[in-house]
Amino acid sequence: MSGHEAEHREGQRPTTASAGDFGPPEDGLQRLWTPHRMVYIGGQDKPADGSVAQCPFCRIPAGDDESGLVVARGAECYAVLNLYPYNSGHLMVLPYRHVSGYVELTASETAELAAMTQTAIRTLTAVYGPAGYNIGMNQGEVAGAGIAAHLHQHVVPRWLGDANFLPVVGQTKALPELLSDTRARLAAAWPDADPATGAEPDGGR
Repeated sequence: MSGHEAEHREGQRPTTASAGDFGPPEDGLQRLWTPHRMVYIGGQDKPADGSVAQCPFCRIPAGDDESGLVVARGAECYAVLNLYPYNSGHLMVLPYRHVSGYVELTASETAELAAMTQTAIRTLTAVYGPAGYNIGMNQGEVAGAGIAAHLHQHVVPRWLGDANFLPVVGQTKALPELLSDTRARLAAAWPDADPATGAEPDGGR
């Protein structure tokens, strides 16, 4: 993923960067530059420790969907918007249970996490029509997990040109829609029951 996506022709050697060349490293990697997230990385809104009492992902389901930005609820998992999104519609699917490792999920939690991730993709496609997705989870702080104590699966919609000069040069991410409006649109489009699990959106809560 990249902000500036440098073209590399086969057999072409990268030129030596001059002192005034501030382009991306010519290593063939793609990058999605998100300097706006440095506020969060610096500590804002991050839990003080990995306990249940400090975990925002454990507190969110106890509140109402609008204030918590909850998109949908299942029996054992729920979907919530990312408070510091990479792109509009960036949401996370996670278990209610406070567990950090993917291998610690039960069989039913694993199945519902996968089913809700598929439903999230279908819903985002219907509402926003992105060109693609980044899907995945970071296990442990060393792997980049912002809240490592509570497992969460990211679903990030991608559009052609969504990584441009604004976040790279201007250190600003342009999000065309308020998070509350995004939540409302996705929640309205989310199916009443997941066909894979039969779980209702409110999860009985």
